Amino acid sequence: MNAKTTNSCHRLFPLTLRRCGLGVLAAGALFSVGTYSRADAFTSPEQLIGVTQGFLEFTVEDYLATSQTEGRYQIQVNNLDPRLRLAECDKELTATLESPAQPMGRVIVRVRCEGLSPWTIFVPAQVKLFRDVVTVNYPLKRGMVIDYPDVTLRERDVSLISQGYLTATELAVGQKLLRPMVTDQVLTLTHLEQAAAVRKGDHVVISARSGTLSVKMPGEALSDGGLSEQIRVKNLNSKRVIRARITGPGQVEVAM
Repeated sequence: MNAKTTNSCHRLFPLTLRRCGLGVLAAGALFSVGTYSRADAFTSPEQLIGVTQGFLEFTVEDYLATSQTEGRYQIQVNNLDPRLRLAECDKELTATLESPAQPMGRVIVRVRCEGLSPWTIFVPAQVKLFRDVVTVNYPLKRGMVIDYPDVTLRERDVSLISQGYLTATELAVGQKLLRPMVTDQVLTLTHLEQAAAVRKGDHVVISARSGTLSVKMPGEALSDGGLSEQIRVKNLNSKRVIRARITGPGQVEVAM
């Protein structure tokens, strides 16, 4: 279940936000300042943090729903310099994700005022996504074939895992280790010698999902691939060639 914060913000996309509640921790940012319309009216750092927090909540929730990813998240916005003086905006502030493409790990949010005294500020933040992933229970040697007692699911911040992690122990069982592992280490696809789950010419079942809607159709694999890898598949109904992710022997999945 996703961990949510207490801020209440308008949820639109591109997101336009009025003043949100206080955010959490925050750090200095790069910014450009327009001409102040009123020398004594400023946009407070707390308001900028609140806008960033609310925008990231919306963006992460949308990402998890669209990708059908289960997990809980934490958002930490970096401190802004309390001496920051940006003109009070006569329009609603807008926020967009500057980088990276996915709202996970270290992110930069562009907050803009498009009023009479326009300005832009880039606010850094950290988005942690916690999921249950496969880890090893004790040291394992290179070349071992993994069995069920060797692995278990533990919660980890997957934003720190650069390689493909596993979310079910059965995906690791029967695979051979390419390198030694230590206790509690996260098992990723790079640690495993994967047998091809699908081979070129195999008939496969293509599953297309969108929310609760699921459609299945026959297909033909155009290349070999292991679990979680993407391969080219021909839809035997439409004759179109698509890219699909292998979810099991003879099973591939595409997003609708």
